[in-house]
Amino acid sequence: MSVIAFTEEHTSPVAPSRIFKASIIDSHNLIPKLMPQAIKSIQILQGDGGAGTIKQINFPEGSSFKSIKYQIDELNEETFTYKYTLVEGDALIDKLDKITYEVQFEKTPQGGSVSKVTSKYYTQGSFNLNEEGIMAGKEKVMGMYKAVEAFLLQNPEAYA
Repeated sequence: MSVIAFTEEHTSPVAPSRIFKASIIDSHNLIPKLMPQAIKSIQILQGDGGAGTIKQINFPEGSSFKSIKYQIDELNEETFTYKYTLVEGDALIDKLDKITYEVQFEKTPQGGSVSKVTSKYYTQGSFNLNEEGIMAGKEKVMGMYKAVEAFLLQNPEAYA
């Protein structure tokens, strides 16, 4: 087994508290409304939304994936930190044990935020990860982030 890690940063004019509430805390409600073409639904299968909660993302017909399940490992509304593990689903293919994500939103001097996302891919055996597949997944996540950001900019009272 090997672990391959990637870290990315993204700046936003939206305050960390608002983007954290919208994209993390209320993602199961907001994301399917903003992006029905990409996310059919997000269900809470177990838990109350905090650490230990298991959620399932269901994709629309015709998507390359049917669904994925992930477990929330940490959710801290004071430090805007979110950690979760992809535990089941089409995205793991047969060659990945799991994928972990660490998300941190920090305030910028201008009142916006910087998000730092570290993803770690735990491969099985001598499997080499395909960077094209990783980049395609990251583009989808960035599209989701941009949709939430655009919504918040157009609705300054939302998630205030």
